[in-house]
Amino acid sequence: MTNKEFAEKLEKRTIKFAIEIINLSVSLPNTTEAFVLRNQLTKSGTSVGANYREANRSRSKKDFKNKIKISLGEASEADYWLEIIEKMNWINNNKINELRKEAKELLAIFTSIASKL
Repeated sequence: MTNKEFAEKLEKRTIKFAIEIINLSVSLPNTTEAFVLRNQLTKSGTSVGANYREANRSRSKKDFKNKIKISLGEASEADYWLEIIEKMNWINNNKINELRKEAKELLAIFTSIASKL
């Protein structure tokens, strides 16, 4: 697989992750506390792919590395909010487990990319 093919595949994967995060966020309870987590989770879960897309369109290696590190941080933050939601027992744990697994895999991918720069 070429770098371009890898980048396209990972971009599609981050879009899928963002959509799944949004779908999960919509299903959270309608409480003040859940609203705070919904907002934080949606921001971090969608920022993973947005920053990765920006990295792929960066003008310099330094900018690329910065955006990759932001994607890495956002994946970690999304997993944090998912863990809290899981512990609150607000939603089906199977869906949260799938999303936490994907967040961890994205985190590992971005960590690997960042370490090679």
